[in-house]
Amino acid sequence: MGHGKAPVPAAEAVRGSAAPGDDPVHSDVPRPRGEGVPAAPQDGTPRPARDRARGTAAQGAAGRRGRDGEAARSAAHAAPAHGEEPADVSAGRAHEARGAAAEGLPAKLPGASRPREARAGAEPAAPDGGTDATAPAAYGIQGAGAGEGAAGAAGPGPDGGVARREGDRLRFVGAATRRIARGIDLDEIVLGLCRATVPTFSDAILVYLRDPLPVGDERPVGPVVLRLRRTDRLRPIDDLTGAEGAGAAGGAGELDFSQLPLVGPQGDLPAAELCEIRPGGALAEVLRGVRPVFGSAVGAKDALPELLGSEHPVPRGQRAILAPLRGRRRVIGSAVFLRSPERPAFEQNDLLVAAQLATHTALGIDKAVLYGREAYIADELQRTMLPDSLPQPTGVRLASRYLPAAETARVGGDWYDAIPLPGSRVALVVGDVMGHSMTSAAIMGQLRTTAQTLAQLDLPPAEVLHHLDEQAQRLGSDRMATCLYAVYDPVSHRITIANAGHPPPVLLHLGGRAEVLRVPPGAPIGVGGVDFEAVELDAPAGATLLLYTDGLVESRLRDVWTGIEQLRERLATTAQLTGLDHPPPLEALCDDVLDMLGPGDRDDDIALLAARFDGIAPSDVAYWFLDPEETAPGRARRFARRALTRWGLEELQDSLELLVSEVVTNAVRYAERPVTLRLLRTDVLRCEVGDDSPQLPRQRRARETDEGGRGLFLVNRMARRWGATRLSSGKVVWFELPLPGPPDRR
Repeated sequence: MGHGKAPVPAAEAVRGSAAPGDDPVHSDVPRPRGEGVPAAPQDGTPRPARDRARGTAAQGAAGRRGRDGEAARSAAHAAPAHGEEPADVSAGRAHEARGAAAEGLPAKLPGASRPREARAGAEPAAPDGGTDATAPAAYGIQGAGAGEGAAGAAGPGPDGGVARREGDRLRFVGAATRRIARGIDLDEIVLGLCRATVPTFSDAILVYLRDPLPVGDERPVGPVVLRLRRTDRLRPIDDLTGAEGAGAAGGAGELDFSQLPLVGPQGDLPAAELCEIRPGGALAEVLRGVRPVFGSAVGAKDALPELLGSEHPVPRGQRAILAPLRGRRRVIGSAVFLRSPERPAFEQNDLLVAAQLATHTALGIDKAVLYGREAYIADELQRTMLPDSLPQPTGVRLASRYLPAAETARVGGDWYDAIPLPGSRVALVVGDVMGHSMTSAAIMGQLRTTAQTLAQLDLPPAEVLHHLDEQAQRLGSDRMATCLYAVYDPVSHRITIANAGHPPPVLLHLGGRAEVLRVPPGAPIGVGGVDFEAVELDAPAGATLLLYTDGLVESRLRDVWTGIEQLRERLATTAQLTGLDHPPPLEALCDDVLDMLGPGDRDDDIALLAARFDGIAPSDVAYWFLDPEETAPGRARRFARRALTRWGLEELQDSLELLVSEVVTNAVRYAERPVTLRLLRTDVLRCEVGDDSPQLPRQRRARETDEGGRGLFLVNRMARRWGATRLSSGKVVWFELPLPGPPDRR
């Protein structure tokens, strides 16, 4: 492309006529049939009729014009109807242009054929649609002698050169929009715009976006601010050092950017980082107009300094295009395209190209922002549905992992949980709701909440699954999930497991042997009308129980039982590497288990829960039954004194006797069956008092005249922690006292 185009020969004059004074570059744009007065050829002879002239010219100049003449004739027949604006080019015409390109015919850029008013300088509207044509090798990239290059590129005739240039524009727009459309997130889309336009369309580009970007129908509050998101340019010749670098630059035809506006001495693009759009200002008016404008236009002369900063130079002439980026609802930014002085200035048709690029970029950014918001909501939903941290109950250590299926599917229905229970027990839960969607995650959250509530009632595992099954049926007929619920008792070193269609757990023993526990499979939750069966197994100290979802062991490349066997072998191998006399570290074990996943094994999200059984030694447990009599508090104090003496904790005798007396007295007042008293020595001294009354005690402020009501006040002031838990058969009130530290040896 370039200026200095050769005059139209006589044989080509029949292709179209220009109004007097039209720019030669745009004077050969074909007119609709029947429009205008036939112009006389250069030799002064009368011009023949259009059809006759077209046939005569085609026969007399066939050898001279060749394919370029045929391309120009096809472009002339594809001219828009009289008075049609470029913005009104329909999708059907864009389809015809793509069809022509597919057949090897040069198709015109949508809106390239304009009525005289548009050619006279009217701003083009933003065109719609795109193209699948192939990008040209270069789009107007010329160094010195651009005018000669443009004339030479025009081929045998000027009309053939115009058709070729318009075809190049169309192919460039198609390739550029495809590159922009490949981006998924915001940075990829903006990078695609920069890489597609530099250096093919411009020598430099600056992309400004609103900060913050609006999402959907959100209305921004406060002033509208544009932030410089990205800049891109050709490498300046000053970056090449040495004679070898200078020679390479000259041979490659690098442009000298020392005179390019907005390029500083270090080759950077100095521009304002932030720009606040003033209501009623020049920049606000240009952005409101939506259409790209030259930097030399009336409004843009004041808009560019407002955007780039008054201290930075503004390009002269038609070497800058300011293109607003309008999304579905509003303008979300702007792009500034720049050309160096060594290159031909932008033409009128380049505004159409800039409009196409701006439209596709803005719509892509809109979609990326919406996708980012959806991903943020999905991440927040998943984060709130899963526990932030695991509890640290007595006698067991826990570790967990969660992996989504893929970046584009962050939300799933897998969950895990660990719930402390009365008596130092802990419930271990892992489940999987069928499907991958926000609905699956929501159902998972409801089932997890239900499981926590049922666990606090201290129901047996089979009863918990039964109530979960009823809850899933209330949520809908197609709400199904698998679940495994286990309760570990560190005092008895036993674990009770109930399964609802979930893969069986794997137990890694201290000696390195890994076994798949034989648990009744059961039916998934939500089926209804089925019974669940629980099984009680040994949980030896030092063993590790691994609960997981099917995403860990099942994929398109392997069935579930093959994956379970591979998991068992992996655990056994890891245990042998760390030694048979001590178990492998829990966190490292979880990471090693996930390393068994191959490239094609991430079809589903994965939840993993590992429990290391430490247990509580029988020598650290003291247990008694007390009849609900008036003598029960005294007997409880004597039992507590004996246990402290055996453990060497006489320092806690006064505190423990006082608190035990208060709690047991409160239990005896409401109990009808024997009261249980248990002391546990771990890292703290824990006391648990159970009775058959479901009424939980509440701390209250006693009046001066009251004889009672101060027991829980003392417990709250003297104990490290305390609480009450309702059971299916009553309640348990517990408190903890810190163990005395080692003597100070100074």
